[in-house]
Amino acid sequence: MKTTKELQIFAAQIRMTALRGLSKLGAGHIGGSMSMADLMAVLYGGMMKIDPKNPAWPERDWLVVSKGHCGPALYAALALRGFFPEEEITTINQPGTRLPSHCDRNLTPGVDMSTGSLGQGMSTALGVSWGNRFQNKDSYTYLVLGDGESEEGQVWEGALWAHQQNLGNLIAFIDCNQKQLDGYTKDICDLGDIRQKFADFGWDAQSVDGHDVEAIIAAIESAKKITDKPHMIVLQTEKGKGCTFAEDVFYNHHMKFTGEQYEEAVGALQREIDRLQGKEA
Repeated sequence: MKTTKELQIFAAQIRMTALRGLSKLGAGHIGGSMSMADLMAVLYGGMMKIDPKNPAWPERDWLVVSKGHCGPALYAALALRGFFPEEEITTINQPGTRLPSHCDRNLTPGVDMSTGSLGQGMSTALGVSWGNRFQNKDSYTYLVLGDGESEEGQVWEGALWAHQQNLGNLIAFIDCNQKQLDGYTKDICDLGDIRQKFADFGWDAQSVDGHDVEAIIAAIESAKKITDKPHMIVLQTEKGKGCTFAEDVFYNHHMKFTGEQYEEAVGALQREIDRLQGKEA
């Protein structure tokens, strides 16, 4: 596992690489990609059992990013870990790309499940989790949901079934950045205390700072000690986190940006990396 400082640098690199991937188009799903970057850093920084040289390794851990529109953050992590060449990142959503706007397991090395129709990732992750347990595989299935997505009824049907099946090898996260496409989740369909709701559905449920890599690691390690319940870790995050032109913008789900805004954002991220590496001027 990378050290805390290495994970923080990795998270900044994921943000930079995702922005680089979207820079050719000058638009994309910025907000949610930025808010889940720290989680991607933890998972691909040593938490997940994976092999970049063999993405389909049968004994690997699986990741289902149900909020599939945030593929740029996943693609960035995969590129940085060597699943495909980093220079390919600029082909996101371009003709002939292996990196479409939403995750596609048939195109992208390292993507375990096609996603994008919100809510359905819960069901597919449950299938993977149950199937791997049935085959006696020593692996975990990780699932990333959005808080807006969690308004879907399919999520709560899945929550009931996962508890019924005692899926202790399922570790789910909600990227709780308080927003969805057109506003605050509390104003559109208030979910209240999501952690408590999953606890009431029989899950082992925690809530942590989703931008604190140490807190994320501790939550995952705590979850793994409980083997007879599915796990939910609610990540309290900020939509657009770490992107200078997105952090303070209300409608930052999908954004257009200029070359100047891009340079400013990656410059700020590089300065953060330099600070963490002790290279400040």
